[in-house]
Amino acid sequence: MAKNGKKGRGRTGEVSKRSQVLSPRNKRWTKVDNKTGRFVDQMARKGRTFKGVKMK
Repeated sequence: MAKNGKKGRGRTGEVSKRSQVLSPRNKRWTKVDNKTGRFVDQMARKGRTFKGVKMK
């Protein structure tokens, strides 16, 4: 899991074992678990992506 670094430096690393895909139905980014393929979370605002999560 990505961790917040020192103040002013932001995140260090990426979120492991997760990726995100854009849902064509509602235009929101959805986080997917790479191991099981299940949907984990969905972004509340349309068009915004999750930080530190790679895109598929």
